[in-house]
Amino acid sequence: MNAWMNKLFFFLLFLLAVSCKKETPTYSPSTNELYYPPMNGATWENSTLADINWSAPDTADLYSFLSSNGTRAFIILKDGEIVIEKYWGQNILNTAPFDQATNWYWASAGKTLTAFLVGIAQQKALLSINDKSSKYLGPGWTSLSPQKEDLILIKHQLTMTTGLDYTTGDLDCTDPACLQYKADAGSQWFYHNAAYTLLESVVSNAAGMSYNNFTDEEVKSKTGMNGSWLPLGSNNVFWSDARSAARFGLLLLGKGKWANNQIMTDQNYFNAMVNSSQTLNPAYGYLTWLNGKSSIILPSLPNSFPLLLSVNAPSDLFAAMGKNGQYIDVVPSQNLVVIRMGEAPDNNLVPTVFHDDMWKKINAVIK
Repeated sequence: MNAWMNKLFFFLLFLLAVSCKKETPTYSPSTNELYYPPMNGATWENSTLADINWSAPDTADLYSFLSSNGTRAFIILKDGEIVIEKYWGQNILNTAPFDQATNWYWASAGKTLTAFLVGIAQQKALLSINDKSSKYLGPGWTSLSPQKEDLILIKHQLTMTTGLDYTTGDLDCTDPACLQYKADAGSQWFYHNAAYTLLESVVSNAAGMSYNNFTDEEVKSKTGMNGSWLPLGSNNVFWSDARSAARFGLLLLGKGKWANNQIMTDQNYFNAMVNSSQTLNPAYGYLTWLNGKSSIILPSLPNSFPLLLSVNAPSDLFAAMGKNGQYIDVVPSQNLVVIRMGEAPDNNLVPTVFHDDMWKKINAVIK
């Protein structure tokens, strides 16, 4: 009861905050070419705040806000160049200062990386997102009847619409006994982590190699990213330094292109990934959060609310978002990528209020 009361209290605060805020600023599309850093080394071109007429005095308020809310790394790219890069605090073991070389967990921000990898697998004709999940996971990967299990497609795993029961126990558990029927696939939206996690087995089984190796071959080796998927309980979590997260954000900003290499050639898939994937939760693409939509269902709740993901962020923002405020924000209209890694700023599974407040501070700088 306390947990649900806390969630209700959060939403009441959120609704109040939204009702008191101004409309999202509108931006004209950017036509500038994107810069891509070299594949190796620490070289990365910079733009100064003065170069692009951003407000240097307002960065002090932004940095104070970030630091006081447990942020460890913060980067803003404009046209691919670094404008802001700041680090605070210690590494995960509290044994050294957090810096450019420190690895941190992406949490559920790694879901968007998985969505990208599924698209690459489809592009290589290793799978189709309209295939039954059981084709790659085997029959009996759930406790559903064969008829109901066969309704679940890879696309349903990408869109959180598998219909699996979210009221029974551990939502991270991928054992068949944990995956029970609640509704037909495609008729229910809920942030069910286990169904997402099993996409890694779908991809690795389709590709005939480990998930880390597939990630290395198809993304890391082509963008200069570092990082690895590491098991954590039932989950598999991606870890990297902040600049690698920025590289992935830049890859998304370029619609799957890195320099002269179009890594994601299937633009139909990419466009579907960063747009509403179904009508139940229009603020969700393929494992990617979307701003500017008419309503949203947030993690841990089954209900839809007539709210934006972020009132203060640009309406075309799409984001990889994870527990404790791991963000890879992409704003195509401004050629912006924003990275935030760190500790939890509040008690919410995905801190959307903090994210909105962060964008209010960013807006003061980029005005």
